[in-house]
Amino acid sequence: MIRVEWWKGRTPQQKSELSKKITDAFTQIAGVPSQEVQIIYQDVDKRNWAIGGKMCAPISFGGQ
Repeated sequence: MIRVEWWKGRTPQQKSELSKKITDAFTQIAGVPSQEVQIIYQDVDKRNWAIGGKMCAPISFGGQ
């Protein structure tokens, strides 16, 4: 099981392409059949993500 958490906004085409490349790399390196590789995409809004103690999207507090 491979979980990809990233900011929302990626296209189905991007997810499909990444799925193929992740699966190819995982089967080659880990030696498991491709049908056993599962990928879950978690699209997260930037308002729900922080890096280094700072929110990735501007936030407002009650209209301030």
